[in-house]
Parts: sequence; structure tokens; C-alpha cells
Amino acid sequence: MATDLYVHPDYLLMDELLTEEQKLVRDTARAWVKKEVSPIIEEHYEKATFPQHLLKGLGEIGAFGPYIPEQYGGPGLDQISYGLLMQELERCDSGLRSTASVQSSLVMYPIWKYGSEEQRMKYLPKLATGEFMGCFGLTEPDHGSDPGSMITNFKDAGDHVILNGAKMWISNAPFADIAVVWAKDETGRIHGLVVERGMEGFSTPEMHGKHSLRASATGELLFDNVKVPKANILPGRSGLGAPLSCLDSARFGIAWGALGAAMDCYDQALRYSKERKQFGVPIAAFQLTQKKLAEMITEITKAQFLTLRVGQLRDQGRATSSQISMIKRNNVDIALNIGREARQILGAMGITNEYSIMRHMANLESVVTYEGTHDIHLLITGMDITGISAFSRTEPDLSKMK
Repeated sequence: MATDLYVHPDYLLMDELLTEEQKLVRDTARAWVKKEVSPIIEEHYEKATFPQHLLKGLGEIGAFGPYIPEQYGGPGLDQISYGLLMQELERCDSGLRSTASVQSSLVMYPIWKYGSEEQRMKYLPKLATGEFMGCFGLTEPDHGSDPGSMITNFKDAGDHVILNGAKMWISNAPFADIAVVWAKDETGRIHGLVVERGMEGFSTPEMHGKHSLRASATGELLFDNVKVPKANILPGRSGLGAPLSCLDSARFGIAWGALGAAMDCYDQALRYSKERKQFGVPIAAFQLTQKKLAEMITEITKAQFLTLRVGQLRDQGRATSSQISMIKRNNVDIALNIGREARQILGAMGITNEYSIMRHMANLESVVTYEGTHDIHLLITGMDITGISAFSRTEPDLSKMK
């Protein structure tokens, strides 16, 4: 069983910009991951199983809803602490971070922001500890980057509604106790509903055959005339903006998480390059190896400060969706590139499960696609700086061009 030797890279001393609480949150998560997760994650990845026994520990380190106020069972931490937690989880495995960020940003966040007080008290404390697990139903078999075209819908039936439709590629679905589902009412308006396991007509079949995120449970959500009480409809906000605001929170966590994966690949490549000898010297002595490592740490350092700044803006309530799109896209992109370069430094050893690099690379192929693809986030930035939407099929209003 491999020992987790990870050393956190901090080339420009970003730690000096963190509070003592933020560093304590991060270091606590790092110690837990090294002890509880790193020794078993490869086995679960190869078997394509999620280690559900870790859920209680994730709750204990505050990984479920870190920013949820204490009155609802959360730790009440800031956004940078949330990001640091996600960084430490994905430094180990993207699937582990996916489980936590879905629970936090896509289940707890909408209930906290848009739920009734009764809904908050009913669900949030149990979600914070991991007693309840949740999932988020937005993507459909035929509607991914265009969620506004969803066909999942509900109809009024007195004190309840009748929900029909399907959602696909849903993290946590196979074992989730509740699902925050987005569906259209009879006027076509999108609403969030809390669907509970055990409701007749609701099923969550697991998806198999993944070559990525194998240590994360992925499934479908199927609704066949499901009776959902009207008390389970989130009353605080409707329209497509509601689920998209949840994705902002999740994408912010992904940006930090992908950075963690990049750090892990770099750390392994650096250590290996100092130990592996060829032609009588460590391969770290060769110019091309140093070029690879220098470019890795440069991109990691740039991403650290991009991500920290957006975290500061989120804590101030000033971060925009476009800014979050930028860091999600950038950090996943650099993580993929760093993973490939790190694998080359390790040579043949880089493809073995003795190291996590190949697992990171496979996982990141999902991360670069979900919650907004690489190209979609590029176009979000493009729309923000030009004032013209590339998603629109109508003539742009030139008066709004930037």
C-alpha cells in the first residue's frame, strides 16, 4: 500500500495570504485524506466503486456545505475555505471531490438559498453530516449545454404535482436520499423540487462502463408519474437562473479541485525526477525535464492566484458567473496539460497505479466536460467581453457591445 508523500507546492508563498482558520481547514482535510482515502482510492477506482464509508468523515471535516450557516448544521466557513477543501479532496481523486461538491453546491446551496425555512431545517443538518446524501438533476439525455430545453415537467394535481421525465449523468444518484430536480411547470417555467427516495415512480439506476470518475457513483434519475408534495417545491426562486446560480458555486469548487489534481501530478513528477537516474544523473538534471517542471509550477502558481482572487470576490458578493467560468476552464485545462507532462517524466511508470497521474488524467477528462464544457466556458468569457452571445441565433443588439 503506497504512502501518500504529497507536499503542497507554494512557489509565491500564497499561504501568507490565507487566514489561520483557512489553513487549519485545509490542513485538517489534507491529514484526513492522507490517512483515510489515499491508501484505498486506487482499489476503489479499479473496482469502479465509491467508498461510502468515507461519507461520515467528509461530514466531520466540513466538506459538506462548508459555507452553510451553523444554524442549519453547517460550519459557516468562507468561500476560500470551501475552495481549499475541494482542492485537498481532488488532490486525491476527482470523484471524491465531485461527491462533496455536488452535496454542497448543487443540493445544500439551492435548499439554503431558495428553500423555505421548513425545508432548510428538514434537510440541511442531515446533509451536513452525511446522514442524508443528495444529487442534482439538471442534465437530460438530450439536453446538456442547453438545459433550458429540458423536457422533464410536472403538472398540478391538488396538494401535490405529478413529475415525469429523466435526468442523466447524475453524480451521487445511486445512493442519494434526495434529489434536487429542475423541471418545467405547465407554463414552461423552471422550478426546483426536492424528490425523496421511496417516492413511487422514482428510480436511480447506476451507470456503468465509465473510464473516468470510476470511484464516483453516477446514475440516472427516472420519474414516472411521481407524486411530489407541493411543500417540496423550492419557493425562493424559479427560472433557469436558479440552477445556473448553483452551477456557479459548483464550478468555483471545481476550479480549486482541478488545481489540486495539477498540484499532485507536479509533486509526483518533481519527486520522481530527483530519484530516477539515467546516464548516471537524476533526470531532473536534464534541460527538458526542468523545462517541463518549470512550466508546471508556473501554471500552478498563476492558477493559485486567479482562484484565490475569485474566492475573495465571492466572499464579497462580487464574483460574476463569467469570472467563475474563466477559472474553471483555465484550471482544468492546465491540470490536463500538467498531467500529460508529468506522465512523460515518469515514463512507463506513469501509467501504473503506483502513481495517481494516469487516474487524474482520466478523471479530468470528465471534469473538463461537466458543468460547462471547455468550449462553452470560453464562449461565456467571449460573451462577457464583447456583449454578444454566441449562443443566440438572432441578430445581436450592437448597442450593447462592449
